[in-house]
Amino acid sequence: MATSTSIFRRKSVEDSLASAEDPDRHLKRNLTAWDLAIMGVAVAVGAGIFSVGATAAANYAGPAVILSFVIASIVCALAIMCYAEFASTLPVAGSAYTFSYASMGEFVAWIIGWDLILEMLLAAAVIAKFWGVYLSDAFGLFGIDVPTTLELGPVDVEWGPVVIVAIFTTLLAIGTKLSARVNSVFTIIKVGITVFVIVAGFFYVNAANYSPFVPPSQPAEGASSLEQPLTAFLLGMDPSMYGVMGILSGAALVFFAFIGFDVVATTAEEAHEPQRTIPRGILGGLAVVTVLYILVTIVVTGMVSYTDLAASDSPSLTTAFVLVGADWAGRIISVGILVGLTSVLMVLLLGLTRVVFAMSRDGLLPRGMSRTSPRFRTPARLQIGAGIVVALIAGLSDVELLEEMINIGTLSAFVLVSFGVPILRRRRPDLARGFKVPWSPALPIIAGVACIWLMLNLTALTWVRFAVWLVIGVVIYAVYSYRHSVAGREQTDEPATARTP
Repeated sequence: MATSTSIFRRKSVEDSLASAEDPDRHLKRNLTAWDLAIMGVAVAVGAGIFSVGATAAANYAGPAVILSFVIASIVCALAIMCYAEFASTLPVAGSAYTFSYASMGEFVAWIIGWDLILEMLLAAAVIAKFWGVYLSDAFGLFGIDVPTTLELGPVDVEWGPVVIVAIFTTLLAIGTKLSARVNSVFTIIKVGITVFVIVAGFFYVNAANYSPFVPPSQPAEGASSLEQPLTAFLLGMDPSMYGVMGILSGAALVFFAFIGFDVVATTAEEAHEPQRTIPRGILGGLAVVTVLYILVTIVVTGMVSYTDLAASDSPSLTTAFVLVGADWAGRIISVGILVGLTSVLMVLLLGLTRVVFAMSRDGLLPRGMSRTSPRFRTPARLQIGAGIVVALIAGLSDVELLEEMINIGTLSAFVLVSFGVPILRRRRPDLARGFKVPWSPALPIIAGVACIWLMLNLTALTWVRFAVWLVIGVVIYAVYSYRHSVAGREQTDEPATARTP
């Protein structure tokens, strides 16, 4: 057993389940498999479905971006099965953080929790920022003249991101189930709009645009060495686009489309009958999202040549419709984007607070942050605090420049969860598991290695920023978290208790 002084001390499954029953830090179990599946679809189907495929086709892979999506979805499916096993075995808030605490120890759990905070904080701020941008675009498309920025002294504040964050922060503080119902309405609307756009786009598809399916590799003009995949940077290769490396880089980029499913796992403590509902919800949502993204990508690369997309300033599905003369689609897509981003933001705000909540309950962050409201059974104060931070970042900064940081934070979590499955199976074969990853340990190890491979295809600059974030996390753990850990204090007390006659 790990000693209290070890940074790899583990929190047992029994202790994690017991902490979820703390009357002052207790969440209500009322989410169904439908709620969880909708959350997965909600967070994965946003503005990205109308833009990320077109961007990857234009700048990375051409029509072969379809393969990029297939690769990313397979890697995500492998990792998500590992999440489903952990979440059905250990249905406690915190997702990869909680799973790593039980399988790999406190320091690893802290690092992955720190990564999850990075992922969800930046993702929520980026989505809120984009919501404000697309709100302005929608006003322009419908001829509405409303300023989207306010001058507060020397500072210009975008009011759109602040307002939408405030609305969903309030809903989440009042109750998770209420928020899930609102989220379901928005998600059904945006999926309906997406299906309509896909069907309409197929009428403009020209098979000639799929040739060449894998464009030959060519130099990426104006790109620095730090703006290429880390593997290419380490091998001393010049920045390039298209070809096989383009497909791999495209897969790493479009992986952003699948980040939502680890967020769903953070709500495990609020799931009704988690052994059954969590696997169904997560895997069902992933299947829907994969089909939608691949269909949209087939449409956008079939409507116009990837070279035409590359020539545009901001390639997207709207760009494709404009290039074929169907300008009417812009208004429909703008509404779909706004609705899509709305539900994405809600789930990210929920996931962010659940990770911080779990880390706070374990003492790695101040314990006061994890107190729940006696009336609503939600961490209301924490939810409001997180909402304020996200609103400030989105309203005052150019946070969209850090998009790839979201991917690397997600992938690092996926790596540890994948490797954690065989570790926990070996250490605790007696645990009841509502879902088991097939062919373990081979499949979980393959999932972990695949995620590492995608991480290596992110830019070197992203890795530098990620390293800085990790250093900050290690300093906080050494200065505060290690000394205030609940698991550390409990293990320190155990020997003295055992010696008492």
